[in-house]
Amino acid sequence: MTFDADFPMYVVTDEESGEVLLAAEEVEGFFVAPEGESPEVVFLRAHRVEKDRRRTDNAVLEIVNRRQEKVGEYFIGRAVLGDTGMKLPDGKISSVSYRFFGNRCEYPGAAAVWRRWASGVAMEKGEWLQWPVSHHGAWLHVVQNAWFTSNHRAARYGVDEVAHLDGDHIFTKSGFFCALGEAVNGPGGYFGSNLDALADCLSSSLDEKPLVRVVWRNFRASQEVLDRAFLDSAIEVMREFRVDIAIC
Repeated sequence: MTFDADFPMYVVTDEESGEVLLAAEEVEGFFVAPEGESPEVVFLRAHRVEKDRRRTDNAVLEIVNRRQEKVGEYFIGRAVLGDTGMKLPDGKISSVSYRFFGNRCEYPGAAAVWRRWASGVAMEKGEWLQWPVSHHGAWLHVVQNAWFTSNHRAARYGVDEVAHLDGDHIFTKSGFFCALGEAVNGPGGYFGSNLDALADCLSSSLDEKPLVRVVWRNFRASQEVLDRAFLDSAIEVMREFRVDIAIC
């Protein structure tokens, strides 16, 4: 699926005052692998920019949807306004550069995933599988970020006590957590991004909505592509919280 961001999807705010410093449709240089970082982050097609506020020590980059509701966020810290480009015929500013001194997102594919997340279109079952395997880590990252931005806890929100996994669809560790999050909490759902986080989710759900059983079909396919130690540890964590594992 293709989703174009023709609205100000990226918003830079000052966390302390809540002031909006910038709102733009696209960004370059933020979703990059660490070795690909450049000195500046460039925002494209800016709808507004606060030129009088050239520096903040509490910058936050928010991802917003078409209804201008926040769906994700990154704390940046110190940020300094750089150059601004030309004014376009539609009144937008072609580009605005910022120097970010905090961490950036290390998943280059997250930009495309966030664009889909911000579209406002409901998530479909198995949608994460429509993305290349190389994007599954980015999908999981966005799921986790969006989950906690929306004030969800690390817990089970679904009503089914049985989660179904298909080993034919699980090619990576990230894919395992994508599949488990969807099986437990529905499309786009989160239920851990590593084994410690999985334990947190299971622990938080134990009293209110415990996960009773996991049915893992085509388990042999998972064994062929995933590290044996990881599989053993994942099963051990679930059994520790009294989850019955049915392998078939």
